[in-house]
Amino acid sequence: MRKGQHRFVAGFLLFPVALYLIFVIWPYVQTFGYSLTDWKGQSQTFEFVGLDNYTALFKDDIFMGAIWHNILFLVFIPVITILLALFFAFMLNAGGRGRSGGVSGVAGSKYYGVVYFFPQVLSLAIMAVLFGAVYRSDGGGMLNGVLIELGLVDKSNPVEWLNEPDLVLWALIAVVVWHGVGFYLVLFSAAMQSIPRDVYEAALIDGAGRAQSFFRITLPLLWDSVQTAWVYLGIAAMDMFILVSTMTSGRGYGGGPDHASEVMSTVMMRNFLVYGRSGYACAMGVVMLLLTLIVSVVMLRATRRERIEF
Repeated sequence: MRKGQHRFVAGFLLFPVALYLIFVIWPYVQTFGYSLTDWKGQSQTFEFVGLDNYTALFKDDIFMGAIWHNILFLVFIPVITILLALFFAFMLNAGGRGRSGGVSGVAGSKYYGVVYFFPQVLSLAIMAVLFGAVYRSDGGGMLNGVLIELGLVDKSNPVEWLNEPDLVLWALIAVVVWHGVGFYLVLFSAAMQSIPRDVYEAALIDGAGRAQSFFRITLPLLWDSVQTAWVYLGIAAMDMFILVSTMTSGRGYGGGPDHASEVMSTVMMRNFLVYGRSGYACAMGVVMLLLTLIVSVVMLRATRRERIEF
């Protein structure tokens, strides 16, 4: 750099870096500090307890169960969402055949794109209300109403979608997938549109079918977008607070029935705001931060591969 440019650059960076340190880094440091105390949340006095909160944390059956629920979400939400989004994006961009024998999207692909993206414009709060009506545990619920009309469910004994321990997690996964597919479909479609049509047409001339075109051309060329989607969906799966706290039963922040749908964030908020165990809740927050960072790094490493260009 030329003489004086260091001061010029430092002057521009000083203010945003200071804001980042104050409003992002400092709360993390403060949370870690509180996690080493018996802070009650409202009291200005607290005592240092060292790692006692962390020791109690890993003996807490409810929190450990919540971690396993987050792991379940982490496995199924990214896989299902990405596979569906890739399939629909491929069909909308290269799943059809043009009149001249070239490659094009299926008929009506522009309208399908709008329909698939529509759930993305809804907030999570609206989705929770909407699917609360879908999963109602009586004949008035949309899903139970359809099953009753088809004769698959007895009217006097409808399915308790959100009150059955074996069903509640899968019901929540369905909501997240329904909401997320449209966004990642648009992401993958934008990436697919940058792939020259000549590549697909050359494969078509060589006798490649749709499946071969997808796995040999589309997926390798979209791998950077898939990697990004995997990380974002993994982070979302480590949260799940809004849906669980809104759609499920339980004291204060959902997680029912009988803690069958607890996630780390709901256990943390209940301890912080309901039970007044704020230092203990801060320890949970630190563990959540570390697990989310580990998940992000592992996903980036696991999905890393040599970049293919065209």
